[in-house]
Amino acid sequence: MPTASPQEPTLAKARLPRGLVDRLPTDIAATDRLVAAIREVYTLYGFEPVETPFIEYTEALGKFLPDLDRPNEGVFSFKDDDESWLSLRYDLTAPLARFVAENYASLPKPYRSFRAGYVFRNEKPGPGRFRQFMQFDADTVGTASVAADAEFCIMAADCLERLGISRGDYVIKVNNRKVLDGVMEAIGLGEAAEAGRRLTVLRAIDKLDRLGPAGVTALLGSGRKDESGDFTKGAGLDDASISRVLAFTEAGAATAGATLDQLRSVVGSSERGLEGVAELGDIADLIAAACYDDGRIRIDPSVVRGLEYYTGPVFEAELTFSITGDDGKAVRFGSVGGGGRYDGLVARFRGETVPATGFSIGISRLQAALQAVGSPIVTSVVPPGPVVVLVLDRDHLAHYQALVTTLRKAGIAAELYLGTSGMNAQLKYADKRNSRCAVIQGTNERDAAGGAQVMIRDLVLGAELAKASKDRTDYLELRQKAQAAVPEAQMVEAVREVLGRHGA
Repeated sequence: MPTASPQEPTLAKARLPRGLVDRLPTDIAATDRLVAAIREVYTLYGFEPVETPFIEYTEALGKFLPDLDRPNEGVFSFKDDDESWLSLRYDLTAPLARFVAENYASLPKPYRSFRAGYVFRNEKPGPGRFRQFMQFDADTVGTASVAADAEFCIMAADCLERLGISRGDYVIKVNNRKVLDGVMEAIGLGEAAEAGRRLTVLRAIDKLDRLGPAGVTALLGSGRKDESGDFTKGAGLDDASISRVLAFTEAGAATAGATLDQLRSVVGSSERGLEGVAELGDIADLIAAACYDDGRIRIDPSVVRGLEYYTGPVFEAELTFSITGDDGKAVRFGSVGGGGRYDGLVARFRGETVPATGFSIGISRLQAALQAVGSPIVTSVVPPGPVVVLVLDRDHLAHYQALVTTLRKAGIAAELYLGTSGMNAQLKYADKRNSRCAVIQGTNERDAAGGAQVMIRDLVLGAELAKASKDRTDYLELRQKAQAAVPEAQMVEAVREVLGRHGA
């Protein structure tokens, strides 16, 4: 009687979750250069680094996040062993508010800091919309002066130009949530009981660039169905209220003064609205004094920002150029950063108002834009790989290890080949590692008259040698440079010469 064969084990599927991406060496190197350039600008402005963890208590993140009232939506959450809810951070601002509140007594006020890191959003993924992405924030906590808000607008402009975005290809747009509060009062949504509908209005206006006036009108009214068939419930405003909200977003004019005049007309007699207009006037004066009122920074009522915690000036960095996509259609990157004043966030922990303002750059989106315009900061260049020490005689493995150690002690990135292949395969491996140089030692080199030698292979010239012309003189000259035997004691110097030849 035949015996049953054991059941084959089920293999796990190698698949990446939706809304996430794997990052390769070229991507990582580009991000490192991008972050370093932004850090230079932030440091120039007197900000210092701080780092907060990926995970916070859910209550520390507040009720300011989309869909937080739906269990496990908006943020990725889980329970700790003490039954406390923890969440992956949604942005870098709420964790900073917790940090400042917890360390308030020891921090200088105003407290100026920056931080870069990944944030996580439990939302529906889509084109260019990821569940994990990197942000780079700077914040000033402890001052109510609009000079702090104006400074972020100026610094944002400096950042974009430092990254290779030409003047005229971007604009920093500034508005004030107090002005919008005045509009909300005028349409009957000023009371605390209307907080939900106010947030719906905010998010509708925030989609103006993407959906246009018709799409925003639908979201301000009964709702909108997108291309996939998903329906988003609207704010339920009547036609008169929708017209007033749209008039607010369309109040921008050719000059800051004309824009402010139109905003005063929209907010009417609302004290809070008029206070917001006055603050915008002060910011406009500061921008002009710094000579950034040449089109780089402008007052724009269409900017509201989607998060509810903003309490005053808000700003957004927008790229204004277009590129041609793979389908031949024009693609515009739009917003690559934004921020604003959030005077209530730290107060949630301390019970007293602690004024704060900040600016956040979306690194992933900005990196894609910089690659599109060919910025040298993110040019897709494969980083040089390590020097590879080949292993030709397994019984001399310890000596090969000593060669690698010598290179590393000299500050040269190096690795010992750990596979089982022969010499040609090892050289192909070094090519795949993007190595500029390989160190080779076989029996002939080790037993050379006059002492042990190593062969230094210039892998870049070696590749050129394979394509060399038939001219014998050129061939021999290239071959001589591509590979040379040197005494072991001169290995480091010879390797450095090869690496320097190729800028590695």
